[in-house]
Amino acid sequence: MDLERTTNRIVRQRNRSALLSKLFLEGPLTRQDLARFTGLSQPAVSNVVGDLITAGLVVEAGAVESDGGRPSMMLRVAPRYALVAGVDVGETRIRVELFDLAMTMLASAEYPLDAAGPEPATVVRHILAGLDAVTERAGAARSEILGVGIGVSGVVVQGGEAIVHAQTLGWHGVPLERLIRAEADLPVHVDNGAKTLGQAEMWFGAGRGSRHAVFALVGSGVGAAVVTNGVMYRGVSSSAGEWGHTTLVYDGRACRCGARGCLEAYVGAEGIIDRYREARRGHPVPGADEESQLGALIEAADRSETARRVLAETAGYLGAGVANLINLFNPERVVLGGWAGVALGAHLLPAIREAAAGQALHQPYEQATIELGQLGIDAVALGAATLPVARLLAAGGIRN
Repeated sequence: MDLERTTNRIVRQRNRSALLSKLFLEGPLTRQDLARFTGLSQPAVSNVVGDLITAGLVVEAGAVESDGGRPSMMLRVAPRYALVAGVDVGETRIRVELFDLAMTMLASAEYPLDAAGPEPATVVRHILAGLDAVTERAGAARSEILGVGIGVSGVVVQGGEAIVHAQTLGWHGVPLERLIRAEADLPVHVDNGAKTLGQAEMWFGAGRGSRHAVFALVGSGVGAAVVTNGVMYRGVSSSAGEWGHTTLVYDGRACRCGARGCLEAYVGAEGIIDRYREARRGHPVPGADEESQLGALIEAADRSETARRVLAETAGYLGAGVANLINLFNPERVVLGGWAGVALGAHLLPAIREAAAGQALHQPYEQATIELGQLGIDAVALGAATLPVARLLAAGGIRN
């Protein structure tokens, strides 16, 4: 009897998870849609939907006409059932955003960081200040927040608690999850920023509909998220995707990680600006920060042969890096994102594609498309905010 009750409970949770996930990602949908998409019977769908409505997780969203019968009621996840916070811990700034369960941004806050690299205590202080700021601006209570998701540079080892190893920041075994939990008293989920960007683009952006994709994040640093058969590939300790620290040129330019010739040293914002500075014979690049300096380089390409040459080289390096991803993972889609990736891709995407075509094997290249991300610079924070949502969906809406 106990075994039967346990089995029934597991089956019911799986059904709740399947229906809730379908509504979240593709809603609003009717009960008939849910039965068709999930393979569950109409009575099973009606029972589970009834439970979810009673729990406040699902609401009706208007009627849709049917052929010859009663109108069908559309259903959706209740936007204000809970709120979620997403944090992008970049190398130049921290961005905190608050969303409802329709993933509508309600408020945001941003804090610049010292270019020398932030201390963990500084990052924690800004995240906590940001959580206070966005809840106040949204007129929300802290108790409404389901959880906080954080996207951060470096390797995030998952286990009993998330531990961050960010070599380029000088972080070694930083218990970021524990540090924030101790002060915020909220569920905290930490992952690599490229992976949160990848999840956002898979759910809401350029990755929708794909099963095998790679999401390349190009900012101050460079990383990637690899999705195979719809699942994020992580490797032994979640370090899979450190694309920026694959070797592009043996014994090449010095990288911040301590190695030489890494892709990041050529296509990360810092590396591009350094190469432009060298091409200008040491003259400083206009701009107060990396974003404005990269913008100055792109803008100067209309009138400067030096700027054009640096950008052409950058397109070649990026194309070679993308070709490596295509040869290694055989994706159907490569998506270029991150603030620098978006800025560069807007001007260089045809040249990046051409360079990738020249370096990749022909057959896997012909199976892949190379596209720009659709979610812009908010993709990391948006993806981070989906981490507590994914936990809720997997649990069938049961809050732990």
